Amino acid sequence: MIAASYHDRVNVLQGTIADATCPFDRPEWFALLAESGLVPTIAVAGDGAARAALPLTRANGRLEALRNWYSFTWRPLADGGADDTERLLAALAADLRGRTHRVTAWPVPDEDGSASLLERAFRAAGWHVLREQCDHNHVFEVRGRSFAEYWADRPGRMRTTLKRKGRKVDVSIRQRFDEDDWAAYEAIYARSWKPEEGSPDLLRRFARQEGAAGRIRLAIARHGDVPVAAQFWTVEGGTAYIHKLAHLEEHKALSAGTTLTAALFEHVIDRDKVGWVDFGTGNDRYKADWMEIVRPRFRIDCLDPRQPRAWPALARRRARRLASSVRRG
Repeated sequence: MIAASYHDRVNVLQGTIADATCPFDRPEWFALLAESGLVPTIAVAGDGAARAALPLTRANGRLEALRNWYSFTWRPLADGGADDTERLLAALAADLRGRTHRVTAWPVPDEDGSASLLERAFRAAGWHVLREQCDHNHVFEVRGRSFAEYWADRPGRMRTTLKRKGRKVDVSIRQRFDEDDWAAYEAIYARSWKPEEGSPDLLRRFARQEGAAGRIRLAIARHGDVPVAAQFWTVEGGTAYIHKLAHLEEHKALSAGTTLTAALFEHVIDRDKVGWVDFGTGNDRYKADWMEIVRPRFRIDCLDPRQPRAWPALARRRARRLASSVRRG
């Protein structure tokens, strides 16, 4: 018999996903989010040895994905087979109707079937589900290529830039957390074109965790003794994740960002032997120069039509659908 339970501590997620190989699936990541001020509502369904979980938080009058702006993905977690997982999630979706009128999750991938699984589970439980693309994910699949082979396929202007300017900066890549290099990254980011960090303390704690595990790839480009560009990557489960990159605008002419990105690609392809490089979310045009595949990320917005609190949002949803049909007609 399936039993549902709800928890405000993320340690209940220990062992919920077998062999987690993505930083945003691990209990340690959700613990960092909780420490940053988000209050977890971990919904768990179990039947014998099989378990499935939805890491959620209560916000905006509903239950939403437990995530923040650093999260590349959010998805259901499970330790059983596909059939067990779908059955458990459908039971959990039915039980959630007693907790809220609305559940919204994003950015959900579907190359692993997560978005489709979540959509089916909530529909089966009687929710009105809207699935729509909310973001893009640029990735590169190595497919056994060396860095030299990868680089030969990049746009000519990128290859020319690296050839002309690559020696103007010195590059260091660390595989352990280093306080001085992290301070250099923070100083560069603060003076770069990037928006203000959402939670720099959380990111620093995450970097320390990844460094302790040997997963960090923290790279600094220096012109003389001056750090002019920095990038924070991690490597895990055969994938290199590009978390943060920044450079000083006053040194833009050095093209240190291009040099640094190329050095990191060479490192993760030729040394770490990754199968994928993941540029996170966002559809920035420059990402297409480095990557070859664009994957969609979805928002799954579920409303319970039996609850009056859901009716205004349902009415707006139907009005938008009608207006769209009229425009197409």
